[in-house]
Amino acid sequence: MRRVLLASCIINSLISFSSVATQITPTSAGSLQLSSEFAKPVFINDVILPPIKPWSGSSETLLRSADQSWSTPFEQNGLTTSPNYDETHQWITNLVDNSELLTQVSIGKSPQGRDIWMVVASETGATTAAELSQSNKPTVLVQAGIHSGEIDGKDAGMMLLRDITQGNKEQLLDKVNLLFVPILSVDAHERSSEFNRVNQRGPVDMGWRTNARNLNLNRDYAKLDTLELQHMIRAINIWQPDLYIDVHVTDGIDYQYDVTFGYNVKEGYSPASFEWLETYYRPEIESALSAQGHIPGKLIFAIDNTDLSKGLSYWNPSPRFSNGYGDARHLPTILIENHSLKPFKQRVLGTYVMLEQTLKTVAKHGTKLKAAIYEDKYQHPQRIPLTWETVEQPGWDFKGIGYSLEQSEISGNEVVRWDGQPKLYPNLTVMGNTQPAINTLRPKYYYVPAQWQQVIERLSIHGVRMTTLTKAKTVKVAQYQFSNPVFNAKDYEGRQRVNATSNKVKFETTLPVGTVEISTNQPLGDLAILLLEPQSADSFFQWGFFNSIFTRTEYIEDYAVEPMAATMLAENEALASEFALALKDEDFANDPKARLRWFYERSPYYDNQYMKYPVLRSN
Repeated sequence: MRRVLLASCIINSLISFSSVATQITPTSAGSLQLSSEFAKPVFINDVILPPIKPWSGSSETLLRSADQSWSTPFEQNGLTTSPNYDETHQWITNLVDNSELLTQVSIGKSPQGRDIWMVVASETGATTAAELSQSNKPTVLVQAGIHSGEIDGKDAGMMLLRDITQGNKEQLLDKVNLLFVPILSVDAHERSSEFNRVNQRGPVDMGWRTNARNLNLNRDYAKLDTLELQHMIRAINIWQPDLYIDVHVTDGIDYQYDVTFGYNVKEGYSPASFEWLETYYRPEIESALSAQGHIPGKLIFAIDNTDLSKGLSYWNPSPRFSNGYGDARHLPTILIENHSLKPFKQRVLGTYVMLEQTLKTVAKHGTKLKAAIYEDKYQHPQRIPLTWETVEQPGWDFKGIGYSLEQSEISGNEVVRWDGQPKLYPNLTVMGNTQPAINTLRPKYYYVPAQWQQVIERLSIHGVRMTTLTKAKTVKVAQYQFSNPVFNAKDYEGRQRVNATSNKVKFETTLPVGTVEISTNQPLGDLAILLLEPQSADSFFQWGFFNSIFTRTEYIEDYAVEPMAATMLAENEALASEFALALKDEDFANDPKARLRWFYERSPYYDNQYMKYPVLRSN
């Protein structure tokens, strides 16, 4: 274990050096030797990360030297840093001011008061969503920095915009529009340090994962508790992109791929979009990346980070995530996960290649993309999956890295030691949550009582179409009644999540004026179902928006229950028989409070809204 101890001892000395001649690796005896096989350390955490081999690719020709006009801050500073918020905005503003193809808009302010900027790039120099729509071209929205330490997309996007407006790539906008958000989590971006994201090779200073309220924006797409995501969803509704790209950097295992990406699954809510992505998008993107010296791959998660023989995980994301949300609202969404162990330069260039090819692919196949989106929006299947089971998928050949396990004297557990050598793991088992488990039949309407304003507001931000009743309406409805609620022991993303057993009861009722009626026969009908059905993992119910229905607020004293219960038994033989049957349960029979509560719950004094879901559904 001298390897770990020695690495921690020399890290402080490496901080003071801008470069080191060769990779430092320990010998079996614990001494240090120099090896030219691996890349030179660049970042202060290189000495505690797995070794990597030097990389070179054709995409390096995309770079401008530091002294060239319009070089980006990334290019001006040795390809190891990323500019801060003010530097980024200043550089982009200068670019916008010098091009008729670009405009810049704020989609809203962060909790700390920073503007979240979006660049609009179009052949006509559109300045509004209405003007952009008039072009009848497909629109690509690229978002960087939702996790602000994972900032590759910002620097790649700045280079691409530069080459479109000040280089020779203006034709990229001939048949497609581009929306570019360089930093979404702007407050977290400024909580920057060289000691953030220890598992990631650059940039030198990296932002924080969560926003200023310590909330993870890429867990907030369904519930919309953060201002940043509220602004982004409003922007999506206003600007109506046809493809949404969310750029991240991975955590986890070592492998050869430098750019991995994924999207919804075939079995999900947008099957036509999936087919377009599989048929047109992935092949052309992977071909472009490979031609430029990168190794593209599918979105990769190991089932066990210490044992690749257990296989890989194929992910069907829920609507709390960007790509799961895109699936639910029928907006094809790409989640890019660049490999954190690859150097920042390599990741930025891979992202550039992917974004450039995206514009080419969407320009070429944009009509088919729009047709797929339309098909998904208006298919309105009668059976909607709410939860998913994990089943085995076709196996993958995995371009991995060799590793061994060593017993750690520090943790007492086995730890992985990646050796930096490429290794193919053929036909690995793949498991994925693609089989529907709990389904619901599509209701025609949902009805949300007027007092649940937060839920109504969030539905409105999502863009769900709603009608407020201006006169009372009598309808036949179904209502969920809950029992056995289970609350999470710890807060998750600032909320106490809940699940409960449910039973559906049908009845006729008159809805008062002010009730909000939501038809599922609309483009966002599937999203509305996933937000309002309690068994859906990202429903408002499970996120705790309705937790107050589990609070008892009215009671009855024992001295009042006793005579009431006696009267009830005397006047209702069926009730008396039911009580006698209940007494056969020994625990119940020996619990005086439970026996009195039994009568209270069957009396007209009992709260008839207790543990009942206030959202009604109608067929």
